[in-house]
Amino acid sequence: MRDKNSVSNIIRVALGVCLVCAVVVSTVAVTLRPMQQENRAAFRQLNVLQAAGIYEPGIDVADAFQRVERRIVNFDTGEYVDEPPGGFDPVRAARDPAQSRTLSGDPAGIGRRANYGEVFLARGEDGRLTRLILPVHAYGLWSTMFAFLALEPDLKTVAGISFFEHGETPGLGGEIDNPRWQESWVGKRVRDDDGDMVFRVDRGPTPEGVPDAEHRVDGLSGATITARGVENMVRFWLGEKGYGPYLQNLERRIRIGEEI
Repeated sequence: MRDKNSVSNIIRVALGVCLVCAVVVSTVAVTLRPMQQENRAAFRQLNVLQAAGIYEPGIDVADAFQRVERRIVNFDTGEYVDEPPGGFDPVRAARDPAQSRTLSGDPAGIGRRANYGEVFLARGEDGRLTRLILPVHAYGLWSTMFAFLALEPDLKTVAGISFFEHGETPGLGGEIDNPRWQESWVGKRVRDDDGDMVFRVDRGPTPEGVPDAEHRVDGLSGATITARGVENMVRFWLGEKGYGPYLQNLERRIRIGEEI
């Protein structure tokens, strides 16, 4: 009769339990993957709508997102490109040396930038551009901060911003996802009339009466490094190594009435 307490029997039982658990976990993971992907896509769509200022509680996100067109842009040329077969994941692309490049002089602290990026164009019922939403990210104090930055059709005025992923300190740098702080961005101009980048995040509240207040956002108390990361994020992604060439092309098309 087999000894139930023998080492060999204990090992067999343990291996059997591990095998059963592995099968169960794998099955659940595979079964739930489509649902997780759908939830992730819905979460991104929600944040795009929030950044654009066209989200209202209770609306159907998927239905509202029908007004938003997603395009893929070549960062170097600023031109639209077809989406690669199998789809395009900008985060994964940035980690792939074949689909990205190492950055030098990288104020955003991201190290690498994908060759292509997403843009989202919200349109009115007449088909005209009402918001341009750009995925942006940069390193803060503890983490990479991910956000959607929305611009008005003039491509210089902030329509909204939505931070949707970060690991900054709660109550300090974590205030970047405070709706009140994000609302303070609305109407701020990131460029002056000459097209020069003038946006900044102050180290504290923007002083009253300063002549360039329209270009400045209040800082975050006790979170200087996070605030600097946010400022660098905007300056990098709207600059020549980010969406700068695309914005120049888009501005030209808008000016001459070309389809965008």
